[in-house]
Amino acid sequence: MNNKNKQNNVRQIETHGVEQIPDNERSARPGDLFRLIFGGANTFATAVLGSFPVLFGLSFQAGAWAIVLGVLLGSLILAPMGLFGPLNGTSNAVSSGAHFGVHGRIVGSFLSLLTAIAFFSLSVWSSGDALIGGAKRMIGIPETDLSLGLAYGVFAVLVLTVCIYGFRFMLWVNRIAVWAASLLFLLGVFAFAPAFDSQFAGSIALGQSGFWAAFIGAALVAMSNPISFGAFLGDWSRYIPRTTPKRRIMLAVIAAQIATLIPFLFGLATATIVASKAPDYIAANNYVGGLLAVSPSWFFLPVCLIALIGGMSTGTTSLYGTGLDLSSVFPRVLSRVKATLLIGVMSIAFIFIGRFAANLVQSVSTFAVLIITCTTPWMVIMIIGLIKRRGFYCPDDLQVFTRSESGGRYWFTHGWNWRGLGAWIPSALVGLCFVNLPGQFVGPLGNLAEGIDISLPVTLGLASLVYLALLSLFPEPSCVFGPLNPRSTPKTAAVKAAMPQIA
Repeated sequence: MNNKNKQNNVRQIETHGVEQIPDNERSARPGDLFRLIFGGANTFATAVLGSFPVLFGLSFQAGAWAIVLGVLLGSLILAPMGLFGPLNGTSNAVSSGAHFGVHGRIVGSFLSLLTAIAFFSLSVWSSGDALIGGAKRMIGIPETDLSLGLAYGVFAVLVLTVCIYGFRFMLWVNRIAVWAASLLFLLGVFAFAPAFDSQFAGSIALGQSGFWAAFIGAALVAMSNPISFGAFLGDWSRYIPRTTPKRRIMLAVIAAQIATLIPFLFGLATATIVASKAPDYIAANNYVGGLLAVSPSWFFLPVCLIALIGGMSTGTTSLYGTGLDLSSVFPRVLSRVKATLLIGVMSIAFIFIGRFAANLVQSVSTFAVLIITCTTPWMVIMIIGLIKRRGFYCPDDLQVFTRSESGGRYWFTHGWNWRGLGAWIPSALVGLCFVNLPGQFVGPLGNLAEGIDISLPVTLGLASLVYLALLSLFPEPSCVFGPLNPRSTPKTAAVKAAMPQIA
């Protein structure tokens, strides 16, 4: 970052909440956004997603095409979500008030809260399991509830500490994590190259029944990874100057997602080896255990390091946004630090209860997919709104809820814009009906496409059509598209006095 006091800033606790970041404090660059996104996904959790094509029965080549297709499509959908932060200087949940109303923005806060808790938990579980599993094979540490609990606790406390310090400390951690984890994954090429077979056939070939269901399902799993970042990009990009070219921001987002092909393809390649040498692990959906079973002994240390580094980077990107969004919902009660501490303690409790008392690991994985299904139409509405408004926003009016006031451009009907909500609610519900996760969750309409999970395409298309129709039938007030008087700015007393009357 272009900041002479960078080291001091790293050691200082961030005091900003969801209020607009002042222009003189916006010193981040698109490259910093790249590191945060890539660092948050360059982990074992993404490698596990990369193993899904093999779990679905696909060959290595078909699985690779499915992953590439899913990542590219997901990154194109995600890219515009990185623009709201620089435009408004606040989180994407707060920015969503422009399209859902200043009260309706709690939908985005709620979605990001659930998404973050789910992915934080999955990150701690997967990293802790990999760390203890690698340590067991390397130095004989027993894999017990006690050792796993200690690993989970260490990860969770470290992540919480980084998140309390805030954006600049998190950025510093991810600067290290991006390079270190990437090098360790690439080191895996040498570890597994002798056993890898690029002609791995899988159990379902092109032309056989069920191939396209498996292929599309694998692509959608890969696509869900970039989409899961949609609610959080503004948390990080709000420190980028508003004058930064939009194409540079979107290219940084797309490049970061393309870079995740490293852990994705690592997971796919090693899953084919596990399927050949230790098929019982694939049958039990235990990719991490299978990876440790087929790894050469010298690779156990890199496995532990990937688990440690990846768990830190993914956990921080998830939990940081959670604290920020919770503070935006209760701005008069919780600061960002207090909200982060509260949600962190609650998440840690959930991690231990969900792993040892209730065995909710599989349930949380399913829940994460369902939340993404609900987040996708929310993102579509935001992106369409961005295009329709031609990038015009009034950041001050977005903070009405934070200041416990009323009125402004985005007051609509008592703080709710039923155009955005009217498109999101049915799209999310219909999307959930089309979810098809065999053995986990199958919606009432999940089998209409011969077992293919088409929930994301359905919810994407429906949200687009319904929202555009509502905007056409019930046009929004002209003031949301720019100043009421083209020759003046919307800061006059007369304009401010008229804003609460907008319907």
